[in-house]
Amino acid sequence: MATRVSRQSRGRSRALAKSPTGIPGFDEVTVGGLPKGRTTLITGGAGSGKTLFGIEFLVRGVQQFGESGALVAFEETVADLTQNVRSLGVDLDRLIARGQIVIDYVHLERNEIHETGEYDLEGLFVRLAHAIDSVGAKRVVIDTLEALFAGLSDLGILRAELRRLFRWLKERGVTAIVTAERGPRTDRDSLTRHGLEGFVSDCVILLDNRVAEQVTTRRLRIVKYRGSTHGSNEYPFLIDAQGITVLPITSLGLRHEASTARISSGTAELDNMLGGRGFFRGSSILVSGTAGSGKTTIAATLVEAACRRGERAVYFAFEESPAQIQRNMHSVGIDLDRCVRSGRLRFHAARPTAYGFETHLTELHRAVREFRPQVVVLDPITNLGSVGSVLQIQSMLTRLIDYLKSEAITGLFTALTKSSGEVEHSEIGVSSLMDTWILLRNLESDGERNRGLYVLKARGMAHSNQIREFRLSDRGIALAHLHHLRVCARIGHFPQAQPRAPRFPYRTPI
Repeated sequence: MATRVSRQSRGRSRALAKSPTGIPGFDEVTVGGLPKGRTTLITGGAGSGKTLFGIEFLVRGVQQFGESGALVAFEETVADLTQNVRSLGVDLDRLIARGQIVIDYVHLERNEIHETGEYDLEGLFVRLAHAIDSVGAKRVVIDTLEALFAGLSDLGILRAELRRLFRWLKERGVTAIVTAERGPRTDRDSLTRHGLEGFVSDCVILLDNRVAEQVTTRRLRIVKYRGSTHGSNEYPFLIDAQGITVLPITSLGLRHEASTARISSGTAELDNMLGGRGFFRGSSILVSGTAGSGKTTIAATLVEAACRRGERAVYFAFEESPAQIQRNMHSVGIDLDRCVRSGRLRFHAARPTAYGFETHLTELHRAVREFRPQVVVLDPITNLGSVGSVLQIQSMLTRLIDYLKSEAITGLFTALTKSSGEVEHSEIGVSSLMDTWILLRNLESDGERNRGLYVLKARGMAHSNQIREFRLSDRGIALAHLHHLRVCARIGHFPQAQPRAPRFPYRTPI
């Protein structure tokens, strides 16, 4: 036993020490942050967020980890930098006044850099040493290398001075970030303009700001990380009033707990169709149907029921404004206004085309993380098809469902189906991700139109195989036995069912 413990201790001691950045999501991707006491290269095109990343690293180091920082800037003055980040809620002036961060602006002209054998960085080392010592900095940012080596074309001198700079930083024991501009787009293998910085860096992070179908998405990729495991995919990140947020796009895995607790749908008849007890808490629910079939009403009923239980809910609307949803639900006796006033319901409404998938997903994560709801509604997910492919929607929803399940949050998703074709087919192919699938359909016969509802699947619980008439009135939802089964079967909307069939003959395997 003693031998086993000693081996584990030696394994931990050999692990690479890291400095957490405090940037949400990034430390998860890097399994702890940036390499402590080493240099990280941040590269990307104009406007990709390199400078902001460096400043956040310094600011969060002060605020969250008690580590002072130093920034040497070659392109922006102290006044420009403080003004630029003030809109993100960062008060650099106050941190500078307290002696927690120092910024040294170095103005260089291209003609001041000469290519001679005597070229070196001694002047920079002197200024860096003074800045570090003045505040006892543990974190250093140099922004950017292009300004420092703008006049050099001799790759031999450039490589030698880069190694010297990185070695000097390492000897000082500081965790450093050095920013650099992305190489030409025609050279996909070039991470920087010189193409050498990545070879001498212990960690290389690529920031990208791309546009597809007139929608902008920011992405981050860890190209290299010596001595440490790390996420190798591309990860979306968001820059907003709270700074940078990185969202891992890999699935959280199938390790979440499966609750046996049940919650009401808000409709007694629907609960009866689900084994008499409603949905599993923390499950994923798909409500699909044609236009006007009542999908939003079922979602609003679930939300109101959660609020009545004293729980919190978040409603993400991609088609209607919150005011419009609340007004429309009044006509069927659902008072969402009261839920909002009580502080138990929060709406987030945005057109899908407002930004890209990853930004939507980041906003969803942030809203859930801040409000801590027990129920989340996305209405409708089919509208997301206007900004991406079915594969992209499936990827986004998979990640979101994994996240909600890991937090034991019940998620309800509405989806539009076509008025013709197979009913047992979700428009964007996400039905396999759902634990419960409820189908709604508009039925026309004998000169009138009615709504029908049935439970296509409900994993882990007995559920009814009967088709019910789905009625809406000023008292909410009511389900009644449907007497038009032959008509339904003939027009192909629902499978043939027997009126006298047992109520709960099916149990969908988990």
